[in-house]
Amino acid sequence: MALALCLSAPETAQETNRTTQIINRRLEPKQTVPHLLFQMGLDSARVSAVQGALAAADFDFRKARAGDQVRLVFQNGELALLDYRRNPLTEWQVRRNGEHYEGKQLEIERENKVDVVDLSVNSSLWNAAIAAGEKPEIAVVVADVFAWDIDFYRDVQKGDHMRIVVEKVVSKGRTISYGHVLAAQYKGAIGQKRSFRYRLPDGTETYFMEDGSSAQKTFLKSPLKFSRITSRFGMRMHPILKYERAHKGVDYAAEIGTPVWAVADGVVSDSSYGNAGGNSICIRHAMHFETCYRHLSKRHVTKGQRVSQKQVIALSGNTGMSTGPHLHFELLRKGVHVNPLNQNFPRPEPLPKALLADFQEKILPLRTALDAPAHALSVAQYATPNAATSGKALP
Repeated sequence: MALALCLSAPETAQETNRTTQIINRRLEPKQTVPHLLFQMGLDSARVSAVQGALAAADFDFRKARAGDQVRLVFQNGELALLDYRRNPLTEWQVRRNGEHYEGKQLEIERENKVDVVDLSVNSSLWNAAIAAGEKPEIAVVVADVFAWDIDFYRDVQKGDHMRIVVEKVVSKGRTISYGHVLAAQYKGAIGQKRSFRYRLPDGTETYFMEDGSSAQKTFLKSPLKFSRITSRFGMRMHPILKYERAHKGVDYAAEIGTPVWAVADGVVSDSSYGNAGGNSICIRHAMHFETCYRHLSKRHVTKGQRVSQKQVIALSGNTGMSTGPHLHFELLRKGVHVNPLNQNFPRPEPLPKALLADFQEKILPLRTALDAPAHALSVAQYATPNAATSGKALP
């Protein structure tokens, strides 16, 4: 329901020719909505009126973020319309009606669907997504599915191919966001990997291979979704101390603020600052393993806290004895440093035999989608909820 706020025309207002002027701006970091409106040419009376109209339409000014888009339409020198877009599915409009401004939140048409996406790598997975007409974010979505088996910087090579059956939110024919990956296949130099999402009787949804084996492992391949290795485990010349010494971990190139995730479930054994490692976190895991993450810009967990695999525990940085932004990652077993890159960790228990028949039945249409020739794919065939989604709306 639109609500109105009265505004008297200012005494200094002057008549102008019948013209229309449109101004577009984006909210800058640390900038408030009123400040932006002043910059766009509104006086204090109109800023107050627009604020009131937005507030009456349940606009939360505390949730305004850098990048939000504001469009003002002036007619005859007077503000006629304001559009405030937070994202493609969240938008408010303030419209002048006589001496009043009326605000409302717009209803944006959207559709939840399931689609089949093919990605062929020529340079990177990110560019493969763009070349396929997809949002680059799908690279992150599929990286989550294969995080136990594929390092998406080291392992991906030109000519590799992926096919993904994925939930989408679509608005006006344009993909807005991705939901769960229901099935995925990766073919490349590392071989073929397949994974299917399945709901267990307790409601847990996780990934399994075609034979019912778990697609997960106790440890992830990397503490970062996408990064390149700049220094490996072993004897290295220290860049600051200038002598050769044992490099007891792996260094990953990472811009300051890159999310760092726990590679396995565990308990935080240390979260502190040291002169050499800067901000550091160490986590104790099962089988006498411990991982450490160093040179962080921010730590999100404290000593004694229990963490889950894939939980973001910190942001990468350049603290301590560091020559540039990166993440130093260590793996210890029984207190001795081991090379994180040559470990082969076990998988959890497979599906119980009692569930195999149901699993095979539920993934049959997904297997068909992964196997079908590209020209024979019918999106409509897979645009209905399966066992993994059970008809739930996408987030």
